[in-house]
Amino acid sequence: MGKKVNKSGKILIIDDNEDILRAGRLFLKRHFLQVDVEKNPENIPDLLNNENYDVILLDMNFTKDVSSGHEGFLWLDKILEIDPSAVVVMITAYGGIEMAVKTIKEGATDFVLKPWENEKLLATLSSAIKLKESRTELDELKIKQKQLTHDINKSFPEIIGQSPSMLKIFETISLVAKTDANILILGENGTGKELIAKAIHQQSNRSEEIFMSVDLGAVSETLFESELFGHVKGAFTDAKEDRPGRFETASGGSIFLDEIGNLSLPLQAKLLTVLQNRTVTRVGSNKQRTINIRLICATNMHLYDMVKEKTFRQDLLYRINTIEINLPPLRERIEDIPLLADHFLKFYNKKYNKTVRALSPALLKRMQKYHWPGNIRELQHAMERAVIMSQGSVLEPEQFFFSGAGGQKSPERSGDEISLEDYDLEKVEKILIRKVLQKHNGNISKAASELGLTRSSLYRRLEKYEL
Repeated sequence: MGKKVNKSGKILIIDDNEDILRAGRLFLKRHFLQVDVEKNPENIPDLLNNENYDVILLDMNFTKDVSSGHEGFLWLDKILEIDPSAVVVMITAYGGIEMAVKTIKEGATDFVLKPWENEKLLATLSSAIKLKESRTELDELKIKQKQLTHDINKSFPEIIGQSPSMLKIFETISLVAKTDANILILGENGTGKELIAKAIHQQSNRSEEIFMSVDLGAVSETLFESELFGHVKGAFTDAKEDRPGRFETASGGSIFLDEIGNLSLPLQAKLLTVLQNRTVTRVGSNKQRTINIRLICATNMHLYDMVKEKTFRQDLLYRINTIEINLPPLRERIEDIPLLADHFLKFYNKKYNKTVRALSPALLKRMQKYHWPGNIRELQHAMERAVIMSQGSVLEPEQFFFSGAGGQKSPERSGDEISLEDYDLEKVEKILIRKVLQKHNGNISKAASELGLTRSSLYRRLEKYEL
């Protein structure tokens, strides 16, 4: 009785001898999940584009009375061109050490002689399957490590808040994080939707896996399928190699689809199919690949109104909103403003080597009356500018820039200041650069360092603003 072998492997045998194919399939199907056979090597590309094989058994010779192995090497090259990670075992009746060595050098994994011994063939295939599993795991690990490294390096400030609305959201996160329920986060721009999604992932059973963030508003219609579902080599002009999409890379972890309300109806339909079937098909392939993801979506748009207007699919909305989290705008959680301001003050003090100790009571009072149309993101940027511009240990209202959309009036300022009514980011930047240059007596290196810019970036701005 033969030893127990892997029962889940997929084997492809390519040989022009029908007796070999028949005998191989009859023997191997008792030990492996799937055994496909092919007499014509010209069909190899189609076979590989439609199935993932663990091992390919490839004959060395397909022309009668030829024993050079030349054809086998040509098809070996073709297979490895289609799938560089393919595991190929060469079979021939004309063996020898020299041929075996050349086969391995050309990229084959192993070499067996016809007529083969069943137990030896079984052992060879079992080893080859383990190699395939190792290669697959290594490829997946490389992709995930790259994403994890990117994820770690990306700045995710902690969620700050003690207002009743935020405490309720924290409670919801703790209740749903351990489940795999689909989450829909609703809120205005700048309210911190991605931070909430990240917190859900970090408290979930998938926390050791990838958190994949995808800004659907930045993915063009033409690249949607390639970006999210992947593509195979040659699927389009720039497809130089096989590449998994975001869903495949995130498999085992969580995927965050931001700005889902921006998707067109055709793209909504494609996304819905993937979510229903939990499979993706790479562009240029017919092969379905199973995915295992935790779905978190977000938008600043009113999806329920869009459903009524027939610009968002109702079935997709039902699919993504098992649990809804509504993030309040900053103007509705004013008790959190001092906490957030202090957090950003410490962050930018460290970043710009500043020693600002606090915000004055007058500034805090004004900040809590302000409307904050840009929410936390606007507060963060305002704090960054204020810290850069500060020359003392306490921030005062006159050192702070508020957007005119906030509906507040500004005191009279000098010609080198900016009024709230004509608030303009470029004007702010120009004033800021001028002040920092004056502070360092025109020293470009010191000014660039304080502004957080490279020398070349600062020179471009000087030219732009004619400073």
